[in-house]
Parts: sequence; structure tokens; C-alpha cells
Amino acid sequence: MRIFPKIFFTTAAVVALAACSSEAPPAAADESSTDAMMDSAETTEPGTVVDVAVGNPDFSTLVTAITAADLGETLAGEGPFTVFAPTNEAFDKVDPDTLSALLTPEKKDDLAALLTYHVVAGKLMAEDVVKAITDGGGTATLTTVQGAPLKATLDGDKVILEDVAGGKSTVILTDVDASNGVIHAIDTVVMPG
Repeated sequence: MRIFPKIFFTTAAVVALAACSSEAPPAAADESSTDAMMDSAETTEPGTVVDVAVGNPDFSTLVTAITAADLGETLAGEGPFTVFAPTNEAFDKVDPDTLSALLTPEKKDDLAALLTYHVVAGKLMAEDVVKAITDGGGTATLTTVQGAPLKATLDGDKVILEDVAGGKSTVILTDVDASNGVIHAIDTVVMPG
């Protein structure tokens, strides 16, 4: 039994992710243009983790934060990276004044620390994370690029990340492939301290 479905990122996956958005669905395309999009998506290689985030409207706040922290070039680098990417809804849980302050040039270093706390060096697919949790007797410690650890556990078939302050986030989408790593979407921003 697979705990997480494996999802190969294509343009079709972006369309599927966008359909999960709380916004109104896009107007229906005619069948021939949809078929053409599906055909081209199957032959297109995924972009970097940054390209994947930019291509998904559910990560627009994350992309804004990556830009404000000047991390775009770093995360578009060779990697590989595992990114636990907060969705827009995850960022909506952060106090608006705190988020606005983090996006200012004066808080660029704090924002970079927050974002790199969501990144682990190497490419960890969902099955790798689950195996690490199982091998660790129910807990895996993931060392982030920021330096502080994230604790990963299972709650049924869901991976739960716990930050150093005890805050928890659930992985809600796994194995979104990128040319330089993988993205797993999370429902809450984790805090490095």
C-alpha cells in the first residue's frame, strides 16, 4: 500500500493544482485545446523548483517571498532541493502585519531564514520521508538549509512537520517533480524559532 500518490509534475499537474484553489474555476477550454495542452505537457520537462512555484497560482505568496528575499537564483540552482512549500492558504494563517513586515527590505535576512527553513538539501520523495520516519521509530529529523531541524512524523497516512517552536504543518501534496528537486505542499508555514 502506498501512503502517498506519486505525482509527476507537468503542466497538467499545475492545472489540476489550480483546480484545487479556492478561487473560481477558469472558463472551460474547448476539447481540442485541452488535448493539445495535455500532449505538450507530457513531453515537457519540469522546470526548477522556482519555475514550478511560479507556474502554480497556489504558490503566489511563496513566489513573492522568494523574490523579496532574493532567493530565486539560489533555488533555481543545481540543487537538488526538497521544498516544503507553503500554499497561499498557509501564508494566510500568518499574522498579516508580521507577513507584511517580513516582505520589507529591512527584514530580508529574517525572510530568507524563514524560507530556507522550508528547504532540505537533497531530493526526498514522499516515500523517502515515510521511510525515514519508519526507520526512526516514528520520527525523522530533517536538517533544513537554514540549519534548524524539522521533525517529521506520521498521523495515519499524513506526514506532519513540527517546527522548533512546536508548530505543526501537514503535507497536503507530495512529489511535485522539478528539474532540481521536488516540492511537497504544506498547509501551514513552519517557523525556525
